[in-house]
Amino acid sequence: MPAGPSPAAWPPGHSPAGSVPLRTIAVQWTRIGCIGFGGPPAHVALLRALCVDREGWLSAEEFEDGVATTNLLPGPASTQLAIFCAWRLGGPVGALIGGACFIVPGLIIILALSAVFLASRPPLWIRGAAAGAGAAVPAVAVAAAIGLAPASWRRAGSAAAARSRWACYLIAGGAAAALAGPFVVLVLAGSGLLETAVRGRGRPARGLPGGLPGRLLPLVAAPAAAAGTLLSVAWVAFKVGALSYGGGFVIIPLMQRDAVHTYHWMTGAQFLSAVALGQVTPGPVVQTVAVVGFAAAGLGGGLLASLVAFAPSFVFVLAGAPRFGQLRANAFVQAFLTGAGAAAIGAIAGAAIPLGLALAHLWQLGVLAVAAGWLVALRRNVVVAITGAAVLGVIAALAGAPAG
Repeated sequence: MPAGPSPAAWPPGHSPAGSVPLRTIAVQWTRIGCIGFGGPPAHVALLRALCVDREGWLSAEEFEDGVATTNLLPGPASTQLAIFCAWRLGGPVGALIGGACFIVPGLIIILALSAVFLASRPPLWIRGAAAGAGAAVPAVAVAAAIGLAPASWRRAGSAAAARSRWACYLIAGGAAAALAGPFVVLVLAGSGLLETAVRGRGRPARGLPGGLPGRLLPLVAAPAAAAGTLLSVAWVAFKVGALSYGGGFVIIPLMQRDAVHTYHWMTGAQFLSAVALGQVTPGPVVQTVAVVGFAAAGLGGGLLASLVAFAPSFVFVLAGAPRFGQLRANAFVQAFLTGAGAAAIGAIAGAAIPLGLALAHLWQLGVLAVAAGWLVALRRNVVVAITGAAVLGVIAALAGAPAG
């Protein structure tokens, strides 16, 4: 049995929860991975119900600190929260087991659906479902951005200059996602660095852990791997897992550019279906990259893409969890994420433009309008929206509408 995290790694009130059997972690995190439909809000609620309310493994304060800190990291925050909670209960081995058990159920489902949706000649009703679900995706992006905006706006502060910068970052992120997908991460990093410089009043950003944002620039600017399909899949997946500030939707424009235009692994319509699958299966939208990997290189490509995309989350949590308190208290980190977060929200909203342009049939615009009303006007559940759009697509296809 691995030893739990050292008490010295935590501020007062954050003593280790004690030994929880690894088998218990495996069973409970697998359960959450199987029923975690609805995205990060559902995942957070399920983890809190288990770890705080039912078992008392973590205090409410400690859990909320984990939520806040994992939202500071690039990558899928709810997955990182699942890894963090398992780390608190079972140390590094517990984190690896809990994280894997949380991810794998959704991965199995999405790869099975990929085999159906990406078949060379899928049945008519499958093509209709894919076209209908894909039509709702631009509305999902807009709704996600609207949901994130209020907290980011409050984080910017009440000063007029700070709010003006926030609006500029938002517009820059949206423009990058809509017009220059491959460079969206550069805009996010640049916005964060600019806000850091403004708030730091010229002081060097020594507080940023490891100079991470500065190292992102040459990384993102580096050419895509060209030494074979699997290396290209790994490169795309790494960008998805390591650079998705603000949630998986931030990276959608970049992923779309790589999968559809650079490598031609998928059509635009197939990519929309991939994003829809990432929404209706348990787990984060980052699982979309597994569909991209499947389209590129079959089952092996899908497994490789998922492995590479989620690996940074394990690294961030295992390496950083003992210092999460310091990370949250770091003024430079907070400033960077204020700028990058606003740009990320703009990028999520801006992603709706290239996703909408990928719609191929007129009837899909009607489905999009219905989904937008459901998600944006009524603020209802995204899984219901995607499922309902798929049903409308099946009806349209069976009625004779084009669905190819």
